[in-house]
Amino acid sequence: MIIRQPIASLTRVALGVLSLLLLLLAYTWLSHRQHRLNPHDTTIPTWSQLAEGARAMCVPDKRTGERWLVEDAKASGTRFFLGLLAGALGAVVLGLLMGCYTPIEAFCSPPLSFLAKVPATAAMAVFFALVGTDLNMYVAIIAFGILPTLALTVYLAVKEFPDELQYKAFTLGASSFEVVYPMIFRYVLPKVIDALRLMIGPALVYLIAAEMLVGDVGFGYRIRLLSRRTEMSVVYFYLTLLAGFGFGMDYFLRWLQRKWCPWFEPRRE
Repeated sequence: MIIRQPIASLTRVALGVLSLLLLLLAYTWLSHRQHRLNPHDTTIPTWSQLAEGARAMCVPDKRTGERWLVEDAKASGTRFFLGLLAGALGAVVLGLLMGCYTPIEAFCSPPLSFLAKVPATAAMAVFFALVGTDLNMYVAIIAFGILPTLALTVYLAVKEFPDELQYKAFTLGASSFEVVYPMIFRYVLPKVIDALRLMIGPALVYLIAAEMLVGDVGFGYRIRLLSRRTEMSVVYFYLTLLAGFGFGMDYFLRWLQRKWCPWFEPRRE
């Protein structure tokens, strides 16, 4: 097998489907083996138990009449997207300024490098004390968790911008803003999207961890509540939804990258 040899699209899809099928078969075998040892086991639910868990999340609650899945998805989705948007916008602005202007680089680079090493989950107690436990706290912890690393990624991408292109633009009469936005920003945009794809997982971790600790609604809260009752059929259903959401977000960002940055795709291949 030759290193980095291209393969046909159909082969790539077939191998991806095969890997998923093997994963499902492995889970089926583990569940079957566990239920042979203990027919009442709930730690590795059967497919019928998983279906029952999915149904339980979708039907109205007998006491409140609310559908837990709808309420949790609305709460977690709002928190996630607001936090991701705040962190991404702040990171892009800071990264561009640091990469373009040396004084801002000297001022912002040390604290960002320091904050990038602080685990956001370890700092949750600080956020609870400073911000409270409402929507602002979830937005703040997600933004804090992704902004330093993402800003440094944007900054490093800007530093790779060829100097000769900048000199040519100034020679042709471009202003500083015209160099930063139409040229440098478009140059780093594909890499920003790639970095944002890598931030989806950490952002979900920060959100779920905060909801597990202080949430009264949301995916993290529901997982904590039901895992205490060992209702793992529902927990696995929620985990599958989170994984599917992350996969869908990644696919959407890749589509956005192809749509907004068509020049980047040939270079990438």
